[in-house]
Amino acid sequence: MRDKLKFGSCLPPFTSCADRYLLTGYGGGAETVIGMIELAGTVEELKGIELVGTWHVNDDNLEEVKSTLDKVGLEVCMMVPDMWASRRFGSGGFTSRDEKVRREAVEEVKKTMNWAEKLGCDKIDLWFGQDGYDYPFQGNFKWAWQQLVELTRECADYNPDIKICIEYKIKEPRTHIYINTIGKTLLLINEIDRDNVGVLIDTGHALAAGENVAESIALAGEKLLYMHFNDNYRAWDDDMMVGSVHIIETLEMLYWLKKAGYEGWYTLDIFPYREDGIKAVRESIAWIKGLMNLLENIGEGKIEKIIRQGDATEAAKMLREAFCQ
Repeated sequence: MRDKLKFGSCLPPFTSCADRYLLTGYGGGAETVIGMIELAGTVEELKGIELVGTWHVNDDNLEEVKSTLDKVGLEVCMMVPDMWASRRFGSGGFTSRDEKVRREAVEEVKKTMNWAEKLGCDKIDLWFGQDGYDYPFQGNFKWAWQQLVELTRECADYNPDIKICIEYKIKEPRTHIYINTIGKTLLLINEIDRDNVGVLIDTGHALAAGENVAESIALAGEKLLYMHFNDNYRAWDDDMMVGSVHIIETLEMLYWLKKAGYEGWYTLDIFPYREDGIKAVRESIAWIKGLMNLLENIGEGKIEKIIRQGDATEAAKMLREAFCQ
């Protein structure tokens, strides 16, 4: 199983990661999109990269990006419309009070779907980072929900061959993002009612929302279209290396991914601000493969028996014996 996994990565590990304290980043990596793609191509087990529309791909550089991907042997595993880092969407994209801005947000998504199709990618990541509120009496809740349903449905109908993966997050950049938990995401998907709309679970977003990622995966079921892997301390979306904090929960998550029959990308969404990005990617991949190997050593039958029994002490014994012997 672990030898068949498709590993992807977002581009930050291959450039200088900036934060709000040091906008130039902490050094390392490439300075151009082409350079980042070339660096990503040096990671042997990496098969795909995730690109942000307008940041990494536009009408002017599309062919250069495509030829570079072919040269280094990488696919585009996901395209992401930029609906969070533009001033015009600062008060919402799909839920902006300004109809003109809402239409611009929809066109941004459709444009990214076009780029995805031209690059041989069948998925886009719809993250409503600016669609939310910060203060009491600021959110127009029912109206906003209806906008999210109707405009996402419009995008889904625009190209049914492109899957729309809705990524949820509890907060940041808004104090409250409308689509912030697995439950609300699945409710939204159910109401949109389109076959090409599903969920993207970002490990760190789920952790920050207080979720058990394994349970979120189980609830999503066949609606789970894509995974982001990282880690954090639950208080914030730290985008740390895989397995750096929540080893046992990552193990459980991988077990339930297998149970769900997930065959999609295992994409790293990590920000190694001060670390060597290539080493961080390699180590994250090694942790995923190592934990998958551990699951195989324990045995699916034994794990299923433990879960049926619901005995926490037997589960602890199983894990101790797996990790400590």
